[in-house]
Amino acid sequence: MSPQAERRLLQAALALACLSPFWFGLKGMIEGPAMLMGVEPGGSAADLVSHYRYLSGLFFGLGLVLASCVPRIEARGRRLRWAAGAVVVGGLARLGGIAAGDAPSAAHQAALAAELALTPLLVLWQARFARRVAV
Repeated sequence: MSPQAERRLLQAALALACLSPFWFGLKGMIEGPAMLMGVEPGGSAADLVSHYRYLSGLFFGLGLVLASCVPRIEARGRRLRWAAGAVVVGGLARLGGIAAGDAPSAAHQAALAAELALTPLLVLWQARFARRVAV
């Protein structure tokens, strides 16, 4: 595969990976925890709703950081690693919840797989590609 073709494929993969934080961040900012199945905050849950929207905003912002890596993917390794590190830490927190007995839905289990497996693979791919085109 040519470096240009691999670059385009890597850019497309990262752009696709940005869709999740954009979608769920925006959805959480708009809907609050009501976006989750079985969670219907009442009047006493104003702090929960506020905090949930804040965290969703952070998630959305993380998507922006990831998206900023797409145009010059070969030169954005450090930025990608920092953002991916935040995603992995979030996945580890989710995994800790599972270990504590909080079994999430299948969708959240799929997110966990993406956080702890696909995200590091994207980082490794970007690093390999950056080394390849730097030669």
